[in-house]
Amino acid sequence: QVQLVESGGGLVQPGGSLRLSCTASGMRFTSERINWYRQAPGKQRELVAYITSGYVTIYIDSVKGRFTISRDNGKNTVYLQMNSLKPEDTAVYYCNAHYTNIWGQGTQVTVSS
Repeated sequence: QVQLVESGGGLVQPGGSLRLSCTASGMRFTSERINWYRQAPGKQRELVAYITSGYVTIYIDSVKGRFTISRDNGKNTVYLQMNSLKPEDTAVYYCNAHYTNIWGQGTQVTVSS
C-alpha cells in the first residue's frame, strides 16, 4: 500500500520545539521530492519546505532559520525540525510525495501559552 504517515505534532508553548516525521511505504522513496505543507484554520494550504532526492532543501521565508527539513532514506522518513515556534505556526501539517502526489493524513501543531 502506497502511503505517507505523519507523526510528532502536539501542543507546545511559544519558543518551543517539535519534530515532525513523515514515513513512506510502497513507493520509490529515494527518488521522491518530499514536501511539507501546512493549513491553518480559514487559510489556504501553503508549502512550508521541501527536500529533493539530492538533498536540496527549500523553505518559505517565514520559517527560514527556525525549521530544518531532513531525510533518512534508510528509514524512508523525512523530518521537519521546528524550533522557536510561534503562534502563527499553528496548523495541520501534511507531508506530500511530490511526483506521485501522495498525501499523509496530517498532524496538528498548536503553539499556544
